[in-house]
Amino acid sequence: MTGWQTLLYKEVLRFWKVAFQTVAGPVLTAMLYLLIFGHALESHVKVYDQVSYTAFLVPGLAMMSLLQNAFANSSSSLIMSKVMGNLVFLLLTPLSYMNWFVAYVGAAVIRGLIVGLGVFAVSALFTDLSFVAPLWILIFGVMGAALMGTLGLIAGLWAEKFDQLAAFQNFVVMPMTFLSGVFYSIHSLPSFWQTVSHLNPFFYMIDGFRYGFFGVSDVSPWLSLSVVGGALAAVSAVAVYLLHIGYKIRS
Repeated sequence: MTGWQTLLYKEVLRFWKVAFQTVAGPVLTAMLYLLIFGHALESHVKVYDQVSYTAFLVPGLAMMSLLQNAFANSSSSLIMSKVMGNLVFLLLTPLSYMNWFVAYVGAAVIRGLIVGLGVFAVSALFTDLSFVAPLWILIFGVMGAALMGTLGLIAGLWAEKFDQLAAFQNFVVMPMTFLSGVFYSIHSLPSFWQTVSHLNPFFYMIDGFRYGFFGVSDVSPWLSLSVVGGALAAVSAVAVYLLHIGYKIRS
């Protein structure tokens, strides 16, 4: 294998060796959300015609799990290597900064997609799922995982201890995820909060992803694609630059 392939393999093996924690755990959490919210609100909430509330929840929960785990994979890997002091062994290799970027983000995408598929597999036991536009599902799933994996890479480079990384996840990633329409349609919100939701890139990832299942969405999937693509390009440029200058990893 080439250098980046070896690093990618190492990163995938890192989370796969503890798959009970990194894969099964998030799937179980998503299922608890599905059971609790689906049971409590199934007969009280109707978002789309011909779509039950439980079915409406599944894409949102799958995408939420996918995004959170993609972020966690790259960020936790870097901060652990920095804290434990074994990052120096990577610095001694002839790997370029682009090799680092592709390997870390690639492993984050793989973990995110595996968790997302796990949520779908278990959800099929509780509700019927439709796949109106599978290509949109794949596009938003991969782009969303890549975006969050890249954001996790930036957070891992910036953080110097676990507390800082936890603060980034608790005060940035979690609020933006839960306020992105996972459990509701933004059309049910007051106009002010609808406007705020349109400023949240996480909303476009989940709304475009959900369009692939039902063929309906709160905004055009092309708008969602352009926003997610622009955000991915922006955070990728920042991450590559930080790796290029060795931000907080060469000192």
